[in-house]
Amino acid sequence: MGLNNVSVLDGGLAKWLAEGRNTEQGMIEPQAGDTTQCTPRAIMRNVEQVLQATQSKAYEIIDARAPGRFLGLEPEPREGLRSGHIPGSKNVFFKTLLNPDHTMQSPDDLRATFAAAGVDLNKPVITSCGSGITAAIINLALAQIGKSDHYLYDGSWAEWGMDPALPMATQ
Repeated sequence: MGLNNVSVLDGGLAKWLAEGRNTEQGMIEPQAGDTTQCTPRAIMRNVEQVLQATQSKAYEIIDARAPGRFLGLEPEPREGLRSGHIPGSKNVFFKTLLNPDHTMQSPDDLRATFAAAGVDLNKPVITSCGSGITAAIINLALAQIGKSDHYLYDGSWAEWGMDPALPMATQ
């Protein structure tokens, strides 16, 4: 957040190195103009906004966790965390958006993956996962297909699943 001129290594550092591309070591100091003031509210949603979204059904909520965790069939890795998902959310396991070499699928394949999960891309999207990290892969995929009205719930299941007052689903 707040950085300009940022790129994503499609396929990760392993692919970059396998292709014989250059790397450097050491700290790089940002130069004037490399950063901008970023308002996280513009790209993120908090627990209250996500709760409202579950009630209004105006958003699609997409969870990037593995299906077993999403359905509450596998235990959560964090102690004290309930097993399940945010009611009304759809499961798009982040790995299903990637090719075997860890590059992002084509836009047509991404659209098909979202469609297969029942995601209505005409609605704005809130992404979630265990802690707000792999949800960003869904945000990147949405950007790849030209969708701009998507937001990341950075509290994700680590926050939601810890609060017994928040609703939970397992089916």
